[in-house]
Amino acid sequence: MSYSARTALATSDDKERLRSEFEMKTAEQVVETLGNMKGAVMKIGQMASYLDQGLPDNVREALAQLQTEAPPMAPELATEMVESELGASPDRLFAEWEAHPIAAASIGQVHRAVTHDGERVAVKVQYPGVDEAIRADLDNNDVLFGMLQFLFPGLDPGPIVAEMRDRISDELDYRLEATVQQRFADHYQGHPTITVPSVLPELSAQRVMTSQLVEGASFSEVRDWSEEERNLAAETLYRYAFGGIYRLHLFNGDPHPGNYLFQPGGRVAFLDYGLSKEFQPDEVEVFERIITLMVLEPDVREFARYHEQLGILGDADAFDDQAIYDYFSHFSEFVLHDEAMTVTAEYASEMVRRFFDLTGPHAELMKTANLTPTFVLLQRINLGLYALFAELGATANWRRIAEEIWPFVDGPPSTDMGESIAEWERSR
Repeated sequence: MSYSARTALATSDDKERLRSEFEMKTAEQVVETLGNMKGAVMKIGQMASYLDQGLPDNVREALAQLQTEAPPMAPELATEMVESELGASPDRLFAEWEAHPIAAASIGQVHRAVTHDGERVAVKVQYPGVDEAIRADLDNNDVLFGMLQFLFPGLDPGPIVAEMRDRISDELDYRLEATVQQRFADHYQGHPTITVPSVLPELSAQRVMTSQLVEGASFSEVRDWSEEERNLAAETLYRYAFGGIYRLHLFNGDPHPGNYLFQPGGRVAFLDYGLSKEFQPDEVEVFERIITLMVLEPDVREFARYHEQLGILGDADAFDDQAIYDYFSHFSEFVLHDEAMTVTAEYASEMVRRFFDLTGPHAELMKTANLTPTFVLLQRINLGLYALFAELGATANWRRIAEEIWPFVDGPPSTDMGESIAEWERSR
């Protein structure tokens, strides 16, 4: 039974005892708990933790095994980690320090603290030794290849493994995460609906990162908000995901509901920048070309040939235009037409099926399709973001919002939020 389940009905004294029993108290225990593929597998499970609809039963069962709850460190071990990284104990570095974490993830945990200047902060502390353990895991290509061939039987796992190795390796260095997070924070400074907490570099290092503490409602709470508020929240998530790609050439590749904090009026704070990717200008031009050929100036045959050129489609001439359109248009359906569209559970499930299910009507095409490194992390949108939109019942004219975001269209504001963003951009 998990720690959360065991403590749900426990008394206060019992909760304290159970927490102490559950904590990892030494670096060796961390490596034993999270090494030997467990750490890397948990990262993959975390990526897939919000997928359920649309998956074949065997894949769903396999992913469920990856979603293991990571135990927290004992307070003493967290203190040792902070001191080794920052040169002093938390009690000296901060005016206030909460010894027990407010969140635990697959490679670290987060503590509340207050700086000596009175600023409330969140301090992310990595488990000691987990970086070396996971890097060793990532060198075990045979296991990763086998896992990916099982989950994605139609894909060449080589490029995917290489990209996953790079992205997960990056996530182990909080200095890289801090740099990316601060770039987002600087870009969105003063934005009417998007908040990114700034990093405190003097209180950050390779395995400890301190940033401003932000608060808000959880995704599970937002699901009970009014339709108007849910739509505003979804609009901000959409503008953030695609605005980062096309305006910053940066993508925060973890659309996990636990990484968002919500406030009314569509205001959202975005957390956790470990799994991020920077796109080069030529990669963004590829995205522009794909959108042009499917949405703006449709040419299905040229779309197919371009995907063959990119290495995404094996033999474009093996399939007629209708087969190509029937498969690929689903990924752009929400922006194909200038009209409001509700993202439904059925739509999100079908999105997932087009990656995993080789028994459906598109099986032959799927067997020849592949993912190149440029597109690996982007599929987190298709496999995660739209699943969240389905839970919100999100409705909008996504085409018009997209045309605001796409720099190759640069359309006028189409919503009240768009107007406020345009005003913010003029004032910068």
